[in-house]
Amino acid sequence: MNARLPQALLNTHQALNQVSQAWDSDLVGRLTDYIAIPAKSPMFDADWAAHGLIDTVVQHAFDWVQAQKVDGLTLEIIRLPGRTPVLFFELAASQGTSETIASSADKSRSSSQTVLMYGHLDKQPEFTGWRADLGPWTPKYEQGKLYGRGGADDGYAIYAAITAIQALKTQGAAHPRVVGLVETCEESGSYDLLPYIDALRTRLGDVGLVICLDSGAGNYDQLWLTNSLRGMASGTLKVQVLTEGIHSGDASGLVPSSFRILRHLLDRLEDSATGRLLPGSFHCEVPADRLAQAQATAAILGDELYKRFPWANSSCVSDCGGSSQAMLPTTTDPLQALLARTWTPTLSVTGAEGLPEMKNAGNVLRPYTAFKLSLRLPPLIDAARAVAELKTLLEDNAPYQAKVTFESAGGATGWNAPNTAPWFEQALNQASKDYFGAPCGYIGQGGTIPLMNMLSTGFPKAQMMVCGVLGPKSNAHGPNEFLHVPYAKKLTAAVAQVIAAAAWV
Repeated sequence: MNARLPQALLNTHQALNQVSQAWDSDLVGRLTDYIAIPAKSPMFDADWAAHGLIDTVVQHAFDWVQAQKVDGLTLEIIRLPGRTPVLFFELAASQGTSETIASSADKSRSSSQTVLMYGHLDKQPEFTGWRADLGPWTPKYEQGKLYGRGGADDGYAIYAAITAIQALKTQGAAHPRVVGLVETCEESGSYDLLPYIDALRTRLGDVGLVICLDSGAGNYDQLWLTNSLRGMASGTLKVQVLTEGIHSGDASGLVPSSFRILRHLLDRLEDSATGRLLPGSFHCEVPADRLAQAQATAAILGDELYKRFPWANSSCVSDCGGSSQAMLPTTTDPLQALLARTWTPTLSVTGAEGLPEMKNAGNVLRPYTAFKLSLRLPPLIDAARAVAELKTLLEDNAPYQAKVTFESAGGATGWNAPNTAPWFEQALNQASKDYFGAPCGYIGQGGTIPLMNMLSTGFPKAQMMVCGVLGPKSNAHGPNEFLHVPYAKKLTAAVAQVIAAAAWV
């Protein structure tokens, strides 16, 4: 149904003031406490249940939501046996009490559909390279940026979601039924999520709008809607040539290097000169509408699409260790840069084993080398098929008949957003103009949110508001990760307004 939205859904000035005050007086402090807790995802903390840190951040969020006393909201922590816990909340629809927002005639058309709000509370591990005065578990608030692991990815989501709902309640605005699902396994690929969705399916209802607060922004100047996400296939490739290390002077030249064999195997997958993945089945054509949106976004962001990264040699003037030039990206064309990180399959080596620290590296031919591989897949490529193909490609016909294994860590198929309904496009643009002074932008993201593909399959008619605070240099998963608080305030208010708009569909 293409509903005409009321002229004024919210008093925007009041909404922004309310959420800004909440961020300044409460949310920054709550997220400071959250960042200090190393609640690493199960992939990075096998003993998460015994350590209790995930349970701690879930309980803290539960207690805070309860303390907000949102009228009509029910909240619970759900724990399936052997699974990481989730937070689940429900809020019945309201036709509103404010006569200044819309006429009573409009109210009679309010939606029977449900808005599903999503976030997660588990975190990535520490990583190295943090600024000397920063750290993953030592939060610091500086010039509007809250530094530390997990605040922006994605601890803020539950706090922003409830704050947005409170803004609606304060103004007596109409809103549809709202449910919230906050998981604690996202950074491990959300392998616990589907059982919860199955268990909660009847309680989720007829989902007409999903609001996922776990994505990014092209800049901090407007609202950004994520229109695609890459998938992922990951695992450990191990090459073993000996049962123990041997003096390199004795064995090298006769015993092939495990590192060289591993490098040879990766040559089957990737052109090392260009980084292009060789199997054609890992590529797909970019849909015409996504290409058009990418062209518009490239025109907005320009060279900031690649300049925003912390390039080596980027500040060189005369002494760069033998080089007077800055590090270059794979392309400086804005459109190609955007497509390269959203619709192009890419291999990253994210970890290694079998290599001693430099200070302990003697003249030894090592028995094995193992790499952790992370393969980003275009949104339309099936991850399970890619994982199977990857295993065959790497293991078959091993050089020298070395012992080669690829142990999969799983995969997650990417996501391409459904067509944008007119009411949704109108609501996004109006919210962006009201709170940012610019229209909504559309951008693909290179990361993976497994939930989105699950929800698009389960609720094929739902609109998807995938957005977040991970803008330029916020560096999720890496050192110096930060949450841009001024942007988060405006995003929170914009989310409230889009929820209000969904009541009239």
